[in-house]
Amino acid sequence: MAGLLSLGARAMFANQAALQTIGQNIANANTPGYSRQSVVLTTSSGQYTGAGFFGKGVDVQTVVRSHNDFLTKEAAASKSTAMADSTRAEQLSRMEKLFPPGTDGLGYAASQFLNAMVDVTSRPSDPSARQVALGRANELAVRFANAGQQVTDLQAGIVSDLKANVTVVNQLAQQIANINDQISKTRGSGHTPNDLLDQREQLISQLGEHIAVSTLPADDDTVGVFIGGGQRLVLGNQASTLQVSADAYDSQRAVLSLNEGGQNRPLDESVLTGGSMTALLSFQNHDLQDAKNMLGQLAAAIGTRVNGQNALGLDQSNPPGTGAPIFNVAPPRVLPAATNARNPDGSFATGVQASIVDASQLQASSYKLTSSVAGSYQLTRLSDGLVRNVNDGDTVDGFKLSFAPAAPGAGESFLIEPVGAAAVEMRRVLDNPSGIAAASPLTASASVNNTGTLTADSIYAVNQNFDATKAPMTVEFGDPDPANPANVQYTLTLSDGTVLNGTWSAGQPIGNQPAAGIDLGFELRTNGVPRKGDKVSLDRTAYTSTNNGNAKAFLNIQTEGFVGRQTLPDGSITPGSTINDAYAASMSDIGARVQSATYLSGVSTTVASDAEATRSGQAGVNLDEEASRLMQYQQAYQAAAKVLQTAQTLFSELMQIAQR
Repeated sequence: MAGLLSLGARAMFANQAALQTIGQNIANANTPGYSRQSVVLTTSSGQYTGAGFFGKGVDVQTVVRSHNDFLTKEAAASKSTAMADSTRAEQLSRMEKLFPPGTDGLGYAASQFLNAMVDVTSRPSDPSARQVALGRANELAVRFANAGQQVTDLQAGIVSDLKANVTVVNQLAQQIANINDQISKTRGSGHTPNDLLDQREQLISQLGEHIAVSTLPADDDTVGVFIGGGQRLVLGNQASTLQVSADAYDSQRAVLSLNEGGQNRPLDESVLTGGSMTALLSFQNHDLQDAKNMLGQLAAAIGTRVNGQNALGLDQSNPPGTGAPIFNVAPPRVLPAATNARNPDGSFATGVQASIVDASQLQASSYKLTSSVAGSYQLTRLSDGLVRNVNDGDTVDGFKLSFAPAAPGAGESFLIEPVGAAAVEMRRVLDNPSGIAAASPLTASASVNNTGTLTADSIYAVNQNFDATKAPMTVEFGDPDPANPANVQYTLTLSDGTVLNGTWSAGQPIGNQPAAGIDLGFELRTNGVPRKGDKVSLDRTAYTSTNNGNAKAFLNIQTEGFVGRQTLPDGSITPGSTINDAYAASMSDIGARVQSATYLSGVSTTVASDAEATRSGQAGVNLDEEASRLMQYQQAYQAAAKVLQTAQTLFSELMQIAQR
């Protein structure tokens, strides 16, 4: 009788525990991170009697959870990668708006400004045509400045997002440390705290969405959480904290650092491999910086080229003067490292200065100047990693370096941004329409006694070699070149009597032929064909109001390749890009990045979804399976209850027999 009661009671308890576990599984079927639990039943030791051993049913050994450590880590890692890819794709999509196509683009605005000079060419004395040109110039400057400001706003958004992410990461790290403490206190009980383990894994998975982590279990059942290639974030019940600090060079940019024991340890972006924070840092340090330099390169090249051409002409002031700058061109930025040597008053003891020498050779890149040994300096172009040895006074990629107030010392470094501020600081600085230098400093006129068909088409200054004191000048044509009758020899006589010899050919300008030893800083372009004895006189311009020579030179800017030229090791200079080609290349570059990031985001999201499905397929709750188990244990519970009922009936009958 006692064995029967014990058997029924044990069976009912076991089935009750199983039913309770199934009920918990069903209740938590949609709880993120919950692992299916099940009761582990073991056969109870038999009871010895003279008739042998009688079974006593089952015992509840423990409650375990369905868990696969490999699948759990794989799901967390793939989720971290997916979050990094999706964050970068989102940021790139925002940045793509800085380079709109069509009529909203910077290339179109530049074309509109240069096209407005066509009306100035047609009506050089018309104030309305000049005012329209200045209006187009202002529109171009505003578009550059707005794009530059959007870059600044994106940068501020990155810093804000990083700070928000850091707050969440620190909270998650502290919660993991607290759960570690609770789990370690259950050690020795012989049972696993399933709910605490699920919570910890869920927190680690959430942490990985912000920054990639690796975990290492300890002997006391706690888990160490590490970031950045082994930097401790959580160890036991202690959690370190992340901080967002200012970049060592640029205070507007952010870096991540780990505060451990009261000391900040900067985290190198290269060792952070996943999570939204890694993507934000990568976007800030590469994509956004590249976009800023692309915009700056265009702004600096266009502004300098337009200002230079305006300076080569004559305006409508009285007396006429050289044209003033139309656009503001920001000088290069040089940012010293915060660790560089300082004077007692806090100012930097050493310094580097940079100035634009040739804007057409400026590259869309930042540079880092380092000094490992005093007197030895290396300049690294960050866009492609090209390293050069430089000295005080060297010119590199269109800008000149100078060391002041003192040369950098050993271990010091500087970040140089030749075009970093060019876009955001671009603005129109010429407000007076008369300041547009539409007139050429020289006027060309063919002699009435010429017998050929040659006429002067245009003449304007093209570089700083032009010297007005060399006028008046006379071009006299001679015999055809015996080797090529299509070419005609000519002599160019300067005001001081100097005679220069050259060769004329159709389409070849006179006055700017470096290959022939003639570089007077102006170009005379002609129509028709000269004959021997024909002359063209070059005089200083007397009436600037009706002269449009320099305005014609502006029209050539649109088709001139003056953006991104490079000096090769042999001293030759590569052809640059036109304004439209350079802007199209920038749009193409950003578009390719967006397309690549979007594709990678889609792939990694699919991989993460599959990994989570595989994990949840093993650890998650299947309602159909739980329903089947519920019915099974309900029937077993009912059977155990029947055993107890039978035992109770037998006991009652025995008691009645004993009372008789």
